[in-house]
Amino acid sequence: MPVEPPSTAPRPAPVRPVPTRRSAAPAAAGPASGYWRRLLPVLALIALTVRLPSFLLPFWSPDEGYLAVQARMLADGGELYETVVDRKTPLLPLLYEAAFTLFGDQSVHAVKLLAVTAQFTTAVLLAAFARHRWGDRSGVTAGVLFLLISVGFVPQDGQAVTFEVVMLPFTAAAVLCADRGRWGAAGVAVAGAFLTKQTGGAVLVPVLWMLWRTSGRAALATRLPCTVIGFAAPVTAAALLTDPAGFVFWTVTGSGSYAFSLGGSELYVLLRAVVNTLLLGLCCAGVLPPVRRALRAGRVTGRPLTDLWIWCGASAGAVAVGFHFYGHYFQQLLPPVALLATAALRSLRRERLRSVLAVPAGVCALFVLWAPFAPRPELAHAARVAAAVRQHSAPADRVLVWGIHPQTYRLADRAPASRYLTAGLLTNFSGGRNGPRVGEAYGVPGAWRVFTAEMRTRPPALIVDDSRGKPYAPEHLPTLRRLLAGSYERLPGTVAGAVFYVRSRGS
Repeated sequence: MPVEPPSTAPRPAPVRPVPTRRSAAPAAAGPASGYWRRLLPVLALIALTVRLPSFLLPFWSPDEGYLAVQARMLADGGELYETVVDRKTPLLPLLYEAAFTLFGDQSVHAVKLLAVTAQFTTAVLLAAFARHRWGDRSGVTAGVLFLLISVGFVPQDGQAVTFEVVMLPFTAAAVLCADRGRWGAAGVAVAGAFLTKQTGGAVLVPVLWMLWRTSGRAALATRLPCTVIGFAAPVTAAALLTDPAGFVFWTVTGSGSYAFSLGGSELYVLLRAVVNTLLLGLCCAGVLPPVRRALRAGRVTGRPLTDLWIWCGASAGAVAVGFHFYGHYFQQLLPPVALLATAALRSLRRERLRSVLAVPAGVCALFVLWAPFAPRPELAHAARVAAAVRQHSAPADRVLVWGIHPQTYRLADRAPASRYLTAGLLTNFSGGRNGPRVGEAYGVPGAWRVFTAEMRTRPPALIVDDSRGKPYAPEHLPTLRRLLAGSYERLPGTVAGAVFYVRSRGS
């Protein structure tokens, strides 16, 4: 039997639990199923509400019109990067085609729902990232804050179904997978972002940094190939399924003059960059002051935010590439901005956090309410020109609209006579570039040769000069001027400044 020690013998000290610092780990997460069951409907409702105005119009921007026309051409047997061309990677045109095939060629609600789904998915992925790193409340903050700031631009940028909107879920998924150590999946997500728009590939920078930061030399030797293969396989498959040479030309090598020239429009581009930066700051109103104070006071605890700053910097570089600074380009910044803000706001009390988020919620409501009433002169102009196109052509006729509003083809329900749906592809005109680098010499290499062959083989029944004094007007383009003078007659008058030409008898 065990012998009891004498009462005078020293007894061992009781073991006391070691206290843990609350800042060293995220707040305890509740049951995953209950958390997401409560949060997902909230995020879905917000995503649908902030994009409700998008359902009011068929097209909010020329990009939507371009994609809709491309989808119809693909459905009619066109081949991407051959008879259907654009400077973008293939995923979104194919998604547009699939949506129209499944839900009807005349319905645009399917692609509007695609944008809602993309925004919702991005919010969920950001919530998962923030919850894993900082706890339950931060997950809610990140998802809700992203949706509130996602429409804080002029309506044609905030409500349009653009490449950036569909790209964001892939960028968020790439960083989330890297944070969880799933390097092959991270590479696949980077490929998805790139295949939606080339600048989406910028998310590879934070992914590679996270890979290097968390891997030793031996682990790096196995993890890096997984990431590279995950990225390369979908991109290679996309190239092989379309046209490999055309894929490389249209997405990488054939757009140098478009991407890297200003040509006298520096002031205009600078003004647009400043305005859209201010709009980004406005949609984050209320959040910026506490974020600035938290970052300055060093109250952001836990893991360093270096990966998020690198993601934000890479996204800012992607916005600046090409020196266009369209408002929808700035959407690429929103996921890292939302996470950085979430990291800074997590030190606030619950009541204070709600009052801070109420400000971007109010600003978001103003943007949503403004959208249905904002002037849209270019859409109204395209609708007037489209009505005249229907009047002067038959349903089976092919027409050429020489301008930068491809939605005219769709609104007129007429097939385009050329694979080049805007004059910008043939002249390098885009985004207010009115300088000397606009003209035949600056278009996509080889485009004028193909365009001339198209006009000779299947001449359009109607040509609409919608240049309205821009640098790409026919008087500045010898090839187009000779085509009009030799085979077409000008109709009397103009329609909203557009000049109409019909084929001459005997041509």
